[in-house]
Amino acid sequence: MLWIIIYNFILFPFFFVLIIFLSFFSKKIREGVYGRLNSKKIINEFISKSKNKDIYWFHAASLGEYEQIKPVLSALKEVEPDSLFVLSFFSPSGFNFVEDEDVDCKIYLPFDFRWTVKNYLKRLKPRKLILAGYDVWPNLIWAAKELNIHTVLFAARFSNRSAKSYPIIKMFYRNIYNSFSAIYTISDADNRQLKFIIGEKYLPILRTLGNPRYDQVKLKSDKFTNERTRSVLQRPKRLILGSMHHEDERRLASSIFNLISDSTDVSLIWAPHTPSNKNISRIETLLIRNDIPYQKLGEKNIEELKTKVVIVDSVGRLSQLYWHGQIAYIGGGFSSGVHNVMEPAIARLPVFFGPKYDNFHEAEELINKEGGFSIDSGEELHIQVASLFDNKDKFLNSSYSATNVIHDNLGSSTRIVRSLVHD
Repeated sequence: MLWIIIYNFILFPFFFVLIIFLSFFSKKIREGVYGRLNSKKIINEFISKSKNKDIYWFHAASLGEYEQIKPVLSALKEVEPDSLFVLSFFSPSGFNFVEDEDVDCKIYLPFDFRWTVKNYLKRLKPRKLILAGYDVWPNLIWAAKELNIHTVLFAARFSNRSAKSYPIIKMFYRNIYNSFSAIYTISDADNRQLKFIIGEKYLPILRTLGNPRYDQVKLKSDKFTNERTRSVLQRPKRLILGSMHHEDERRLASSIFNLISDSTDVSLIWAPHTPSNKNISRIETLLIRNDIPYQKLGEKNIEELKTKVVIVDSVGRLSQLYWHGQIAYIGGGFSSGVHNVMEPAIARLPVFFGPKYDNFHEAEELINKEGGFSIDSGEELHIQVASLFDNKDKFLNSSYSATNVIHDNLGSSTRIVRSLVHD
């Protein structure tokens, strides 16, 4: 009861006021606020057509978490073909770019006010509420428990370096996680850390079931059969910069430019994490200032472009572009945390990323199997990438190791669906 009072009268009101304030300065945040206002109308229209069918409500923070949800949702749809599926997002970067034929209703997650989430749950009456990853909202979970709605968190990750291990914060999360019906962690280490947080007398069902994102990456890669059958050494000698943040640019751009200038046969595909006009213009300015020829990809086929640098100026093409290069650097590792390293790995690319990867099991797996490498500076990236390009045996060993990490971790979505049905 104490944590409910603290959250509802101190923590969340502060967060809400901050979001409203920031919405005046951020188009993305403002879009999310407006989207939540429209979600109630979408829910009402959906309920009027649902004909009392069973409903499963999935929630993803953003596009990355959707990649975990997709194989689970699709597999559950096969098991429950007469049920309906709601998918909610916290961020516009997920809501705007996901069009899934298996989803019957797409909404923004409502603001986590107790009366708001309880109203949504009462109206939807989901058979199960299923969350992926880390985007856990206390009132949503507490309200679902009060209404006897089965709640599941899957692909859960718990680091022993997380603030959730600190005494006071741990007590807060102990209350939240013990309100779930079931929690499925990625690894046994995550499971042990979760037990440390929630205590010996835990209430939810706990299972270690892996990360379904591996299955989704494999599924997407199967669409590019022609590229997969080509030897990776026959591809252009390209370094692909995927999901780059401004912080990655600031630390690495100079060394990357030196790399492609030193080698006449090495080129670059540059994909910013958010391909806004502002970000694209900043990259163009950098390239012009360093006298490096470039073209924007647009809707063109990558094989049509003959230039030193190709800028990816749209969303949804990066996973396929990895099949047109030999090495990848994935952004986020110098700021919020490394992004999707699985897509380049399944494309047989050795994968580089910054030092902030502790909460990303797949990045740790790549390092352990020598298919991935963490770097701390642009100079280190330059040296290691050049070494792979120059050493065929070292390159092939890393390439095959990266892909094997994906294959060794397949099957999680099947295990999760089996548990969702029986738990």
